[in-house]
Amino acid sequence: MIRDITIGQYYPADSVLHRLDPRVKFIGTMVYITSLFVLNSWTGYILATFFLAGIILASKVPFGFIVKGLRPIVLLLMITVFFNIIFTSGEVLWGFGIIKITKEGLILGAKMGIRLIYLIIGSSLMTLTTTPNQLTDGLERLLGPLNKIKVPVHEIAMMMSIALRFIPILLEETDKIMKAQIARGADFESGGLIQKVKNMVPLLVPLFVSAFRRANDLALAMEARCYHGGSGRTQMKPLKYDRNDVIAYILLTVYLGVGIGLRKYVGIWGWI
Repeated sequence: MIRDITIGQYYPADSVLHRLDPRVKFIGTMVYITSLFVLNSWTGYILATFFLAGIILASKVPFGFIVKGLRPIVLLLMITVFFNIIFTSGEVLWGFGIIKITKEGLILGAKMGIRLIYLIIGSSLMTLTTTPNQLTDGLERLLGPLNKIKVPVHEIAMMMSIALRFIPILLEETDKIMKAQIARGADFESGGLIQKVKNMVPLLVPLFVSAFRRANDLALAMEARCYHGGSGRTQMKPLKYDRNDVIAYILLTVYLGVGIGLRKYVGIWGWI
């Protein structure tokens, strides 16, 4: 289960998506996530599906590796869909006591499930095709205008980059500690909820100790290299837009235009 988490991991490949400017991928991800809530119709979801499928093909990341990241959220997904189904009023299709399944609830539950799945996949694709250093540079350039109002943009971007980089490291460390504790007789599965929480103590304590040790080592390494923040620093590989980035912005604009057009005309004809 721990190794199934793909957010924060980088998948090396030689693809068009990997070579895009990180600013394009940031903006594209935000636009796609927003479109999942704005294009609230089945035609809009079909459009989002085709767009996402094209991005996955362009990334050259195996589909099975991407879908693997959905396993940790299966329980959350089921709970979200279930509560949307039973707590949405409308035409009752089946009922048992206070639990009533409505037609409108099924539709809303399906839409919420699609949104969550596409949101996770879309966010994972950005980190799978972008290195932490590229994410830092892209975010810093996008938030650059905030420097004028004394917002520490470089420090914020650096913290996000370090957090993303530590995700796979901490997951690997958790897996090692869990296997070591199981070899010593620890049981993380049996018992009720309270007992399972107590069983996690032998896992969490060494994990926190390891995390603080790694953070201290990182701080010492940055100080040894005379790191003093973003003031006056230059980039070894400055970000510059090229032809592929312009094409990506055009495709993103076309996607938004088609989606808005579908939302307008679907609303006129009354489709769901």
